[in-house]
Amino acid sequence: MSYRIPSPPPSLEELAKRQQNVVTASQLRARGVPARVITGHCRQGGPWQRLLPRVYLLQSDEPTPEQRMWAALLYAAQNGREEGRREGAVITGAAALALYGFAAVPRLPAVTGVDVLVPRQRRLKDVGAVRIRRTERELVARSVHGLACAPVARAVADALGEWAADPEAPAPVREVLREAVARPENRCTVRELAAELIESGLTVEPRVRAALDELLAAERDSVLERVGHLVDEWLLPVPLNAPELRMRGGTYIGVPDLYWPERGVAVEVDSDLRCVSEGEAAWVRGGQHRMEYLGIRVVYVSGARLAAEPDAVGGELREAYRAGGTDVVELLVV
Repeated sequence: MSYRIPSPPPSLEELAKRQQNVVTASQLRARGVPARVITGHCRQGGPWQRLLPRVYLLQSDEPTPEQRMWAALLYAAQNGREEGRREGAVITGAAALALYGFAAVPRLPAVTGVDVLVPRQRRLKDVGAVRIRRTERELVARSVHGLACAPVARAVADALGEWAADPEAPAPVREVLREAVARPENRCTVRELAAELIESGLTVEPRVRAALDELLAAERDSVLERVGHLVDEWLLPVPLNAPELRMRGGTYIGVPDLYWPERGVAVEVDSDLRCVSEGEAAWVRGGQHRMEYLGIRVVYVSGARLAAEPDAVGGELREAYRAGGTDVVELLVV
């Protein structure tokens, strides 16, 4: 059996360097600094200053924007008088986007408020420029310049939630959504962003819904373009693009993304990206079920699998075209 010798906690100097000179009262006490010394050092003209309840800056100079972020995070993370009793907390909203480097939001020095996300059971109050936001979900943190931040999708949703409270105020909704999925270092997919906005109930806001619809359409168009290249590479005939299928009597069937009428084969690409609401999802699923019921062979293609296994997807398209549909009812193609 092996034993791990516990490493000693960092010294006050090491801790201050790690946290940009911002520390909590419990961290100071754990390193032997009594309360009277803390109080004395924070008097007017002293070498320290109190930034937030139980959070101190070990310098007399004006705090930098990063130090204010550290203060907000440490205020929300501390729980109890012992250093070991700490709860999760992450910076979110516009402050997190500023840390991520989003060009569509004000730069860090201009950020006036800091939203901090904590578990719902925490008993904390807003103080100064720090706004406490609660969640029932498990906190996920991303380290940005040493600070714990919410993932990009969650930070975007929280920022948009603040802006949605004032529909008349100018807000870079479209720009922020585009930037969230366009920055490879952020690792935020359109699907993750859409899921977060749906979870937050923000898709009922016209500005948010319009901007999200643009992203979803652009994502699907990109995948459809790659499918078109596969069709050419595998020497398949050019399919119809988004035709409306109806019965001879005019009954609506569906609108597949691609369709080979001579073979009764349809292709559906990332159909879930069309479905922001459950009603839309039911409408899309209904069309797919009707096509299958009428004998059309439906091939479902996801952008993720297309990127990972293009040859496998191409083979499936060729095989589906070769096999064709089964007893396909004669349909009108509009």
